[in-house]
Amino acid sequence: MQYRQLGRSGLKISALNFGSVTFGGQGNFAATGKVDVAEATRMVDICVEHGVNMFDTADAYSGGEAEEILGRVLQGRSRELLVTSKVRFPTGKGPNEQGLSRHHILNACDDSLRRLGRDHIDLYYLHEWDGLTPVEETLEALQTLRDQGKIRYAGISNFAGWQAMKLLGAAERDRLIAPVSQQLYYSLEARDAEYELLPLAVDQGLGVQVWSPLACGLLTGKYRRGKTAPEDSRRISGWPEPEVRDLKKLYDTVEVLVQIAEEHSVSAARVALAWTLHKPGITSLVLGARKESQLLDNLAAASLRLTQEQVRRLDDVSAPDLIYPYWHQNRNAFDRLSKADLVLQGPAKRLREALETKK
Repeated sequence: MQYRQLGRSGLKISALNFGSVTFGGQGNFAATGKVDVAEATRMVDICVEHGVNMFDTADAYSGGEAEEILGRVLQGRSRELLVTSKVRFPTGKGPNEQGLSRHHILNACDDSLRRLGRDHIDLYYLHEWDGLTPVEETLEALQTLRDQGKIRYAGISNFAGWQAMKLLGAAERDRLIAPVSQQLYYSLEARDAEYELLPLAVDQGLGVQVWSPLACGLLTGKYRRGKTAPEDSRRISGWPEPEVRDLKKLYDTVEVLVQIAEEHSVSAARVALAWTLHKPGITSLVLGARKESQLLDNLAAASLRLTQEQVRRLDDVSAPDLIYPYWHQNRNAFDRLSKADLVLQGPAKRLREALETKK
């Protein structure tokens, strides 16, 4: 297992992490899985055997049951095993039992610690943007938690680029705790993060943990043009994420995935994970599994090496459209772009050159 430094912090985390979204299976989360304590224990054992040192959860997962199960499974294990959790979504019926207010953050953190059976959370994420709460109030609440020893680091998840920069700017100005990492959706199915979030991470030194790098199973090879999806899939069970905006591109991408998987005699899922791991700015991938066999296959992605030609094939078939101002920069400013700019513009320029060569 490779260990990568998390942003500008001194913390090193495994390139593959394990997520507990499948634990419990309560309410809407029943579609993701119903992993119980015994199954969770076996999966965590496998992860530890393979060098995984970070485990992800959230108070929203199965109404807190995922935190409870993860806490029970990690009880008594090495303190080298790190835990992330998150705050933002409703945890009760009251009007203040959600959001990123000081009231909710402080209460929610205490509740998460109780469910986890721990005295601190290693990395505490703001699970979603809250446009009604001043960022200064949110940061001051996180600072209080760090001063109390209840969290070690803070992060952001599912923020837009301008929202992330607003938070980072306020943290620097007021000398408050600053996020060290983003947790975001990024996969061959949708590379939207390349527009703003991954360039921001490279430019500002933020770590990046990717959630759902297999697009909730869409990149496993089970979903192919003209074939019926398996009955036990998340999509069939009613799980709404991710939104698929270009079904043709998805099918085209999966076909290339399957071809490259056959070249390596491995699963399409393993190829998709290996591709994501090598992309600029990525620190780690958060794996979720309902079965032991899935987990073992996904963990093997850490040792899969794709050729440059195979990476380029996947880059080309899944390339995002260049929206404004990126198409203008691609034509007129390519001589003065930074490493952050090239997260998006590098693959785009190669694709444009390839298309021009074919004409």
